[in-house]
Amino acid sequence: MRIIVVEDAVKLALALKRGLEGEGYAVDTVHDGVTARKRILARDGQYDLLILDVMLPGLDGLSLCRDLRAKGVTVPVLMLTARDTTGDKVAGLDSGADDYLVKPFAFAELLARIRTLLRRPPQTLATELRVGDLALDPAARTVRRGDQPIELTSKEFALLELFMRSPGEVLSRDTILDHAWDEDADAFSNVVDVYVRRLRKKIDRAGEPSRFQTVRGVGYGIRA
Repeated sequence: MRIIVVEDAVKLALALKRGLEGEGYAVDTVHDGVTARKRILARDGQYDLLILDVMLPGLDGLSLCRDLRAKGVTVPVLMLTARDTTGDKVAGLDSGADDYLVKPFAFAELLARIRTLLRRPPQTLATELRVGDLALDPAARTVRRGDQPIELTSKEFALLELFMRSPGEVLSRDTILDHAWDEDADAFSNVVDVYVRRLRKKIDRAGEPSRFQTVRGVGYGIRA
């Protein structure tokens, strides 16, 4: 899952980036509304969630959110603000935000809000993703094959979740990088190949066909 954080407080933005990446999310950061607007419109469909501060230089969060919605951008929006009156919350939600979190907040609550928003789209309503005997719970962050739990790193979990949300589809390396790594990832590196190999070692069983599909020159997927 790829998240964009739009926050003008640089230290907070970097703290959120580190914390969310530690949970397996790919995170980009922007510090003003005008740049964020350009970035999101140019990459519509690549972001799974927008974390948006209300008070931003250039273009405030409320105006940015309204503008994105008017242009048909449907990415879930979690709005952050120091303002906690009912009127402020109503203004945020009326601008098109999906949720509203008041600063200061506990990181655990932020994660819970994110998990809820990422489950909302029709294709992700299921609380547990299943492909054959392989099951992944995005909220509990657990994976098992049959009755056997499988321990994954945060990035391995993010990659497997991406595959399991599109079973039977072959995803290009560019698509995988867009959704599972941040913008600093090197598109010419073999990082995707390395992580797919790691998943194969942990999930595939000896003597059985691999759960993962490779199309040379195209990309990877998980067999439906």
